Amino acid sequence: MKFIVIDKDCWDAILTVWSILLVLGTAVCVFVKNNWVSVPLLVLFVVFGAFVFWFHRVPDRETPPGDAGTVTSVADGKVVIIEEVYEKEYLKTNCIQVSVYMNFFDVHANFWPMDGQVSYYKYHPGKNLLAFRPKAAEENEHSSTAIVNSDGEVVFFKQLAGTFARRIVCYSEEGLDVQRGKQCGVIKFGSRIDMFLPLDADIKVKVGDLTRACETVIAELGSDGE
Repeated sequence: MKFIVIDKDCWDAILTVWSILLVLGTAVCVFVKNNWVSVPLLVLFVVFGAFVFWFHRVPDRETPPGDAGTVTSVADGKVVIIEEVYEKEYLKTNCIQVSVYMNFFDVHANFWPMDGQVSYYKYHPGKNLLAFRPKAAEENEHSSTAIVNSDGEVVFFKQLAGTFARRIVCYSEEGLDVQRGKQCGVIKFGSRIDMFLPLDADIKVKVGDLTRACETVIAELGSDGE
């Protein structure tokens, strides 16, 4: 039997919500005498409390086999952008941007997309615009991480907060050795992941595809990727 694993940085959010629900539930029991009203409200509080707990789980996923250039999805969600862009923060070159949007019901734990070493990390405070808006990538709170693999290829990705995501947790630190499929952080009530890949990367997804963190192969790096 497998137990539900909750992200260690999310217990404060869970306990806060549970505390509020407990206060509301107590108030309903004390002040609402009509069972046709109080019972549905209490059931709703219990269901929402269970959802908040389930929402912050860290899923048990099977990482597909691959080589140093295999890049998997950082997050669950929907592919909303695939386009050539100029990445000006770290890569400072043209590359392929692949963005995955996480809705309110997606798992929001994030995972390393590639084996390698963290070569760059920076946290950017900012706004909380809707994550699918183009300006969100520049103006929203986000963290930036670059990973270089054993072949010298680099994947750069950003965790973007959105309207409801008010906290990003990222385990990145420069010099850290990382493994594809292991957890790299979480976006609480999260939002979007932007991945920046070399122009010769063989992109394996298309706009509209649904991704599963760790399991969906986003790209194979190198001009001979198949």
